[in-house]
Amino acid sequence: QVQLVESGGGSVQAGGSLRLSCAATGVSRLTYSSYCMGWFRQTPGNGREGVAVIVRNDITIYSESVQGRFTISRDMTNNTLYLQMNALKPEDTAMYYCAAKRRGNCALESNGFEYWGQGTQVTVSS
Repeated sequence: QVQLVESGGGSVQAGGSLRLSCAATGVSRLTYSSYCMGWFRQTPGNGREGVAVIVRNDITIYSESVQGRFTISRDMTNNTLYLQMNALKPEDTAMYYCAAKRRGNCALESNGFEYWGQGTQVTVSS
């Protein structure tokens, strides 16, 4: 069974940086490489917002709110997904989740993502 485990969250001042990681286990490298992988975030009382998704290693989509500040990447050798977050703003404060999708269109919508991590909290203070 595929499991996703996030790490790297924490508290930072506005303008700072954090790097999130998401390790996938229970899946071969070949199968993992075929997944659409994504980062989503959620604040209390709101739905999950798509932040960034990646297909293979070269196709990425970002939400407008993070374009130019965040970078999604993945390491196929160790089944790990990353989110480098720079120039953080207080409005980036949220619980961040990684997710995997086996088939279908790879987009910023959470529908269709079958596997989810437990989340890691990011708090940005002004």
